[in-house]
Amino acid sequence: MKKLTVLTGTRADFGLLSPIIKKLTAYPDLDVRLAVTGAHLSPEFGMTISEIEAEGISVDKKIEILLSADTPSSISKSMGLAMIGFADYFADSLPDALLVLGDRYETLAAACAAVNARIPIFHLYGGETTEGAVDEGFRHALTKLSCVHFVANAEFRRRVIQLGEDPERVFQVGAMGPENAIHMPKLSLQELEESLGCSLGKQYAVLTFHPVTLEENTAHKQAEELIKALSRFPDISFLCTKANADADGRVINAVLEEYSAERDNVFLFDSLGAKRYLSALSHALFAIGNSSSGIAEVPSFHIPTVNIGDRQKGRMQGESIINCAPCADSISEAIRTALSPAFREIARNACNPYGDGNASGKIAEIVHDHLIHKKLVLKKKFYDLE
Repeated sequence: MKKLTVLTGTRADFGLLSPIIKKLTAYPDLDVRLAVTGAHLSPEFGMTISEIEAEGISVDKKIEILLSADTPSSISKSMGLAMIGFADYFADSLPDALLVLGDRYETLAAACAAVNARIPIFHLYGGETTEGAVDEGFRHALTKLSCVHFVANAEFRRRVIQLGEDPERVFQVGAMGPENAIHMPKLSLQELEESLGCSLGKQYAVLTFHPVTLEENTAHKQAEELIKALSRFPDISFLCTKANADADGRVINAVLEEYSAERDNVFLFDSLGAKRYLSALSHALFAIGNSSSGIAEVPSFHIPTVNIGDRQKGRMQGESIINCAPCADSISEAIRTALSPAFREIARNACNPYGDGNASGKIAEIVHDHLIHKKLVLKKKFYDLE
C-alpha cells in the first residue's frame, strides 16, 4: 500500500482535482490522503471545505495559514505558516508522494516542505504562463521542485523540458478544466436559481475578477472601472464570485460587495462550488473577468470570454477569448463584441486548446504506475536541449 497526499488550497484547484482524487481512491493499493489549507478554511472566502465534504471526500488534515490581511507581507507570512504546517504534517504522515496542482503561494510552500522531507512531487500544470501574476514564478519553481509533470498540451510540454526536465517525466494529458466542463452533470437554470436563491433570467453573465499581483495598487481602480462598465448593461444580470486570497483580493471584494448591494441585477457569492459554477456557465451569455477558468474552461461551453487586463497575459487562448484593457470603455466594447451575433458564432464553433476532456484517467493511471512500480527518483539530472 502506497500513501499519496493530495494538496488543495482553493475552490478552483479542488474543482479540478476532484475527478482525479476519485479515480485514485478507486485503486485498492493506494492510500489517498487529502490535505486542506488556505482559503478552504476561511469563513471570509466561503469556508469551501464544506464543498469538499459535500462530495464525500474525507479530509486527512486541515492546515490553517491565512492571516486577516492581504498585503504582500501577509502573503509571505502565510507562506511561512504553510511551510511550518506542512513540515509537521509530512513528518507525522510520511507520504510516499505529494500531488499538487497549479501555481499558488501555499502550493509552493508545501512543495518546499516536501522536498526537504524527501517526498517526490507530482505536478499539474507546468509550462503555462501568466505574465501579470506572481503565480508565473511560483509555477516554474514548482516545476523544478517536482519529479513528474502533467501538462495540458505540446507547447507546455516543450516549455517544461526547456526548463531542464527529463522528457520521460513530462506527460501530455490535457487539462482538467475541459473535462469538468464536458462531463460534470449540470443543473437546469431553474435548479440553479433555486440553489442560489435569486432570479438570473435568460440574459446573464458570470464574473470572476482577481487582483493582478505583479502590479502595485491597481486593484481598486480596476474594480471601479469594471463596475462602471457593468452599469452600462442594466438589462444583463451578473453572477459574481469573490476574488481569491491573493494580495489585494479583499480590496476587489469590498468594491463588489458595495456595488451588488445597490443593484438588483448583480449577485455576489463567496463561492459557487464546481457544480453550480459550471452549471451557471452552461446557461450564460458570456464569462467576464480575469480568471484562468475563462481561458481554459469557458471555451468548452462555446460562449465568449471577456478577459480583462494582464493577469492571464501570455496564456494560450482559443478564438472565443476577447481581450481588453482594465478600463470601462474597453470593457464595455468587449462586452458589446461578446453580445454580437458574429462573435457568438465564432465562439460557438471555437475549439478549446486545453484538451479533449479525458485527463483524469490518464493522470491517475500514471500516478499509480509510478508509485506502485517505484519509478519515482528524487535525484534529477538537468536535461540540456540540443
